Amino acid sequence: MKVDVRNWGNEKVGEVELPAEVFGYPVRPHLVYEVVKAYLAGLRRGTHATKNRALVSGGGKKPWKQKGTGRSRHGSIRSPLWRHGGTVFGPQPRSYAAKVNIKAKKNALKSVLSERLEQGRLRIVDSLELESLKTKDLVGRMAALGLADAKVLFVDSYENLNLMLATRNRPELAAADALHMHVYEALAAQQIVVSRRGLSVLVEVLSS
Repeated sequence: MKVDVRNWGNEKVGEVELPAEVFGYPVRPHLVYEVVKAYLAGLRRGTHATKNRALVSGGGKKPWKQKGTGRSRHGSIRSPLWRHGGTVFGPQPRSYAAKVNIKAKKNALKSVLSERLEQGRLRIVDSLELESLKTKDLVGRMAALGLADAKVLFVDSYENLNLMLATRNRPELAAADALHMHVYEALAAQQIVVSRRGLSVLVEVLSS
């Protein structure tokens, strides 16, 4: 399938052939869900903790003798039965990381990119190079593309430092390196703008 290639001024400067194995992939919502769920789980720090009876300070001495007092038997004042005692089955530090196959990650990204292309929410731009790192200049370029108030993901390369810096201080803007792009980034954006350089890397990575 052929798609128009435009420049920052929204002028058509050529066409590019998009491979069907990448941009014609069937939409698979459940696969995307599984990959995104694993990604968000991996972001969790998992440092939550509670103290059990072994970790609560004190309680080393038996509060009273076993027999003869008329009271119930106890071995520690830090038992979970007592006030200020330890917590039973409380959360402990753990990892929430879930394993997802690389093939599944690639297929999920292909699914989202194909859907965005079908919806007209994916654009190919000849180059995403900027003369300055000012966000104001980038917003002006976006207005020319008709993306003034949209939530946009720019896909290029980390070598395009001005683009990476210009998108940092606006929550609706994001920039991704084509080699490390994740399906979660694509889902979070209303519009995806890909440079020729980023497109060639995406095709190479997702076709392998």
